[in-house]
Amino acid sequence: MSNLRIHGQENVVTPGFYMPNRLSVQACKTLNYLLRGRLCYITDCDFPPEPDVAEYLNNKRIPFHRFDFRHGTPLSARGHIHSLLQQGKSVVFLPGQLARVRGALTDVPSLFLEYVDRMNIPVVPLFLGYYGTSFDTLYRERSEKDSREEFYVLPQVVAGTRNMGARLMTAWMETGAAVFSSQPFLQESLTTHLVHSLRRHSSTVMIDGMNHSSTSYCKMLGVAMTVAKRLRRRDDRRIGVILPPGPGGTICLLACLLAGITPVMINYATSRASFESSVRQAEIKIFITARAFMKKLPAFAWPPEEHLILLEDLLRSLPKLCLIGNVLLARFAPPSLLCKLHNTDARHGEEEAVLLFTAGSTGKPKGVALTHRMLMANIAQSCCRLSLDQERVLGSLPLFHSFGLTIALLLPLIKGRPICTYPSPTEARTLCELIETYKLTMLCATPTFARAMLRRAEAYTFATVRYFIVGAERLQPDLEREFLTRCGVQLLEGYGLTEAAPVCSVNLPDEERVRGSAFLIPSLRPGSIGQLLPGMAVRITDVDDDNQILPFTERGMIWLKGANVFRGYTNDPEANQSIFKDAWFKTGDVGQMDLNGFVTLAGRFSRFSKIGGEMVPHEGVENVLNDILKLTGEEEVKISVTGALDEQKGETLVMLSAVPEHADPAVQHETLSMLRTELAKRGLPNLWAPRRLVAVPAIPMLASGKQDLQRCRQLAAEALSGARGD
Repeated sequence: MSNLRIHGQENVVTPGFYMPNRLSVQACKTLNYLLRGRLCYITDCDFPPEPDVAEYLNNKRIPFHRFDFRHGTPLSARGHIHSLLQQGKSVVFLPGQLARVRGALTDVPSLFLEYVDRMNIPVVPLFLGYYGTSFDTLYRERSEKDSREEFYVLPQVVAGTRNMGARLMTAWMETGAAVFSSQPFLQESLTTHLVHSLRRHSSTVMIDGMNHSSTSYCKMLGVAMTVAKRLRRRDDRRIGVILPPGPGGTICLLACLLAGITPVMINYATSRASFESSVRQAEIKIFITARAFMKKLPAFAWPPEEHLILLEDLLRSLPKLCLIGNVLLARFAPPSLLCKLHNTDARHGEEEAVLLFTAGSTGKPKGVALTHRMLMANIAQSCCRLSLDQERVLGSLPLFHSFGLTIALLLPLIKGRPICTYPSPTEARTLCELIETYKLTMLCATPTFARAMLRRAEAYTFATVRYFIVGAERLQPDLEREFLTRCGVQLLEGYGLTEAAPVCSVNLPDEERVRGSAFLIPSLRPGSIGQLLPGMAVRITDVDDDNQILPFTERGMIWLKGANVFRGYTNDPEANQSIFKDAWFKTGDVGQMDLNGFVTLAGRFSRFSKIGGEMVPHEGVENVLNDILKLTGEEEVKISVTGALDEQKGETLVMLSAVPEHADPAVQHETLSMLRTELAKRGLPNLWAPRRLVAVPAIPMLASGKQDLQRCRQLAAEALSGARGD
């Protein structure tokens, strides 16, 4: 039986109305003690409690009253609860049986939170969180006493306040984030976790999709230990890694971690200026790459040869006996011995594990140090939401992409799941063949890459896929529908930031409704970016005033807090000062959250233009224009809406177009006129109509599949400047 720790006894109110996020038998026993037996429970007629909870209440003869919340009114519910309170009894809402949504914040469906909104009764929130083995990512044996429940009695939320349901959720959410952030395992070493997992799952393999060769986890660990010994002789704090996903890139990443060196995963699809900026910021003097990979990227701004360690030469130079010995150690030695030999606990907690650079879609790349704590937290949070016991993962996103690093590599390594790698996410036909050949079950891609895969897929290509998670750009409804219709696959939109290591929210397939229960907390909401991960909290503020906090159900600027959120950009105090407030991180995204925990994005703040006092969303305009121009479903992005300075209105909308016909100035004029007419027919404001159309050979894109927003703005500005000059 789990231990239960009680917090906030000073917040107990008698008699009072209590709303728990969930209840267990232990929590019921605690409430019985705290309220001196003067309590009763209320639940819905069609929301039967958990059998063990019902058995405990029956044995203790604690009454629970039934009320028909679906057909009753908030006023009648309020009268029912008031009559019980007047008898001197505290009333506790009793959550019933639900399909188990992995990692859900609460077992209370949104209907009940909406009721609380309208009942005008003071509420004492109760928070019950399960921590310990459920968040544990280590495979070391741990005793049952390490699994515990944390039970919080939170300060009473007074009656008459707006958005009572959102205030309750906020109390639960922020408590959950604080409790999770205090978990001891977050201070441990990611490197130690990796060694334990690779040793435990020594026969699990990584498949190289280029040549179909397999490398066992113990072999990768053994080779990495040998390479680490060579790297340790150097006096490098950080080493640049310029390699695609695959055994070579994985070995170099592990070797750097084992050597106590920070691997800097270099974006090899970026410009020379961005690359040189990253090198300066990270103070990198040496890089690891492969000669074969260099031949594939002749246009990349490769450093001088004296600053390169070539993987082929390095592996050839390793002493064979030492290499064989380390592979045998990785296969048979106790993991604790391997960790001791490489002092893996030397770097842990808040110390940096990996350094990435943001893609630079809106400016120069910024360094994000992913600490051991951040990566441990996000892996644990993801494990809470995803069932990964039988998954076979496709790893095609580059390692400089935070989702490719954490979810497509580190997560399966920690969980001991096989990975099939391929160096490019753009070669859709080959990726489809790998999915079929190796019966892969978990895929991660951007919607752009997913659309290319769909064009080359057969109806059976994705037959084994359980999770097809997409992110980094908005998922278009037509793509979602076509995947479901043609291949029977539900695309699961998620949301992440490099600054959050990266996953923040994700949609998952809905669980089956529990028999006898009329209620369900969904796991999937099309159009949203999914439910917030456990251990995170969200705050919404006015987009023009960081100090004006809004209920999270209203649209505004999204702020995040959690153990997976970074502490600031590397060597950029000016930027850091503007994005943190009271330990909350300002994401730059505009959106809101509902009472089921689903987050919906309106777009990046940088993708809005303020025209005539109104915030006009570029992505929203693009969606409508794509529909009007019948470009929806195109594999490549054909238009982009951006903002440009305007002397009269401050800003104006410009549409970049790669549609060939739009190169004709006469067609441009006709198109703009037609768009204004069509937007008006749809009841959309005139502010949404682009004032200029700029023909371009192609819409600038980043390697991640996102639009290169900085380059789009430059093209628009240059076109307007040229027009004024004419």
